[in-house]
Amino acid sequence: MLASRLKLLLPRISWLRGCSTTAVGQQQQRQVPTEFAVHDPLQAHALKEQCILVDANDQAIGAASKADCHRVHPETNDVKLHRAFSVFLFNSQGEMLVQKRSSHKITFPNTYTNACCSHPLYEIEQERQESNALGIRVAAQRRLNYELGIPTEELQPQDFRYLTRIHYADTGDGVWGEHEIDYILFLQKDVTLRPNSNEVSEVRYLRRDKIDEAVAKFSAPLTPWFSLILQHRLKLWWDNLHQLEQFEDLSNIQRF
Repeated sequence: MLASRLKLLLPRISWLRGCSTTAVGQQQQRQVPTEFAVHDPLQAHALKEQCILVDANDQAIGAASKADCHRVHPETNDVKLHRAFSVFLFNSQGEMLVQKRSSHKITFPNTYTNACCSHPLYEIEQERQESNALGIRVAAQRRLNYELGIPTEELQPQDFRYLTRIHYADTGDGVWGEHEIDYILFLQKDVTLRPNSNEVSEVRYLRRDKIDEAVAKFSAPLTPWFSLILQHRLKLWWDNLHQLEQFEDLSNIQRF
């Protein structure tokens, strides 16, 4: 079923291969608000992208800009709940890719995290599709290409294993935070890496038996979502890369 639906989407997906997140915004002639002028221009422009707002059960209820979805309310400390994904990428030797978010990032700059963490966009129709998490998969392909330079022909949406969803929140620096229903995608494949320096300042592969030692030696903290997943689930999933189907839970949302 997923393969047949992807066949119908191939023309549109081909167009998306040429789109970075900023390219999508540029096509709509969006102007960057002056309040974001202190930030890196590319990152500030990306704040106008439209994320998918959801309720606590992951039912889509609308859209809001990336800025609005990550701004911490000054009185309530609330952050709008929206849909996101986290990709965990492993090579053929079972080593996991981690990246360090660049200093240009507006949310959680200079922090270590998993291979890719981002959002399906409301303005891209295919990324709103919910059946088999197809929209999430298409978004993951797009962002891995944009952030890490992985050629889209090396990764197809059906290559991702969708494991579960996680609901978490973090107020970050008190100005920019997170509140997400986070789709967990696993992928084991040797890929070509050409990191985008505006997004990523460092990449490295970690061994399973060295993960705790490596994290302890990191020169910067972990992102909150990576820290939670590492604490609660990641090691078990990593130990079972070749039998992950037993851990799939597509009906429930894990609450951290």
